Amino acid sequence: MAVSAELSLLRQSLADEFCQFINPAFVIADAETQRPYECDGLAIYTAMPLLVVLPETVEQVQRVMRICHRRNVPVIARGAGTGLSAGAMPREDAVVLSLARFQSILGIDPVARSARLQPGVRNLAISEAAAEYGLYYAPDPSSQIACTIGGNVAENSGGVHCLKYGLTVHNLLRVELVTVEGELLSLGSEGLDTAGIDLMALVTGSEGLLGIVTEVTVKLLPLPIAARLIMAAFDDVKTAGDAVGAVISEGIIPAGLEMMDSHAIVAAEAFVNAGYPIDAQALLLCEVDGSAEEVTEQSARVERLFNALGASVVRVSQSEDERALLWKGRKSAFPAVGRLSPDYYCMDGTIPRGQLSYVLTEMERMSDEYGLRVANVFHAGDGNLHPLILFDASIPGEIDKTEEFGGRILELCVEVGGCITGEHGVGVEKLRQMNVQFTAEEIEQFHRVKAAFDPPGTLNPGKGVPVLKNCQEYRAIDAAALAT
Repeated sequence: MAVSAELSLLRQSLADEFCQFINPAFVIADAETQRPYECDGLAIYTAMPLLVVLPETVEQVQRVMRICHRRNVPVIARGAGTGLSAGAMPREDAVVLSLARFQSILGIDPVARSARLQPGVRNLAISEAAAEYGLYYAPDPSSQIACTIGGNVAENSGGVHCLKYGLTVHNLLRVELVTVEGELLSLGSEGLDTAGIDLMALVTGSEGLLGIVTEVTVKLLPLPIAARLIMAAFDDVKTAGDAVGAVISEGIIPAGLEMMDSHAIVAAEAFVNAGYPIDAQALLLCEVDGSAEEVTEQSARVERLFNALGASVVRVSQSEDERALLWKGRKSAFPAVGRLSPDYYCMDGTIPRGQLSYVLTEMERMSDEYGLRVANVFHAGDGNLHPLILFDASIPGEIDKTEEFGGRILELCVEVGGCITGEHGVGVEKLRQMNVQFTAEEIEQFHRVKAAFDPPGTLNPGKGVPVLKNCQEYRAIDAAALAT
């Protein structure tokens, strides 16, 4: 799409102003160099930005925000770009503010069990740095090798161990952010509690709509003394779904309880060679951790339970290497599914655990209806689904059919008492379903919160919360319309 003369002039004017205090090499105005910023991990939604800027100090972020606020220019914050809801998709009239240069671990306090971090620090790097103190950072998204802590805060990311240890919001102590006017705010504290309204929890998961995160202080946990992974294969998805509820009913809270269906099992096994039984219809990975005695007792109980429920194969890890390999298959499942189809669409919804069997069965029925295969890889213990809809974007109309199918899955989640996202956020992807889950009055309340932090509405506009007057239009809106 050709950019208007007015926007071209604005781009040049902003670039000249930013280059006065940011190295010109990190003020990106040409289309070719901007191309990597046109989307996040959900590449079916793309748009080109007005300008990309990569500051390296908080003061530079503040100056960028003040300039954009004065000129009423939208700003879209970006981390590593691993998000899966088009939350960092640009607009042709907006500046993309990348935090990629904020990569420093500012300090680790082993006594307080905390770490101060710049937002561009990779999730996995936190645990790697804390390991020398016998500590680690618990939330572990599958993309943890690449995703950043700032993006984790923006999306309230989880991971395979979130059942026991919680999401990002449960593992934060303090967040610094720059407001739309360029003011620096500090929310939370390095103590275990803070007086007043919990604004840090409000900001966590706000998808860049309320401020730009510039520093994060996280809780660190002691590395478990022992951990063991129990793998169980089942001949049907329903039995595996029932087994998830049975584990929790036993009074056991696993560190992680994950499920994979047959498509995901085959793809992951071919990719990693983890020893998964490729003839299984469903696979559960249940990890218990704690003291050596606790792990021995709980792993034996889970093993007996899975056998009693009719598991065809039950395997208990006998070494740390074996446990890591079994987890590697699960954490590699998303890229591995690329072996099964030219393209796939990763959904994200959450349901009550008791509805797992029904929802998985209903998804199978819809899969036949749409003629599209679904590979299921998800956090079964807390009901956070990640159906991967397999499709071929080269077939005319298949993207639209895939999106419609994905929307139906999200509406099914709401129907059974769940919600339209667990950890990927709403972004652009789920705007259509916001008015399925929420009433007009509730959406209006979201707008009031947004306006309190961002009166001009220039922080990541068009994401997260639909505009009330257009609620019905979001059922048919396309990416091109959102990009303008």
